[in-house]
Amino acid sequence: MDYWVYILHCENGNYYTGYTTDLTRRYAEHLAGTAKCKYTRSFKPLELAQSWKIEDGKSTAMKIEQRIKRLSKKEKEKLIADPSLLGYLVKDA
Repeated sequence: MDYWVYILHCENGNYYTGYTTDLTRRYAEHLAGTAKCKYTRSFKPLELAQSWKIEDGKSTAMKIEQRIKRLSKKEKEKLIADPSLLGYLVKDA
């Protein structure tokens, strides 16, 4: 099964990172405030800033999500601007 790792740009100017099997459904849940995510219920997403299809399964998607979450805001913005940089995070995921 394929997974998606994604970054949302939220109304407070910060980024939210998550993973899912259905990106369209999950984004709609964040927008509607029905996702089980307190952060995006408080700070609505303005846009889907970036996403990556992960073909190596849930475990890899979760590891990548956690690595992105540990990045600084500036590092996340670089990753959004150049999605190919994800390869550096995936090397040992």
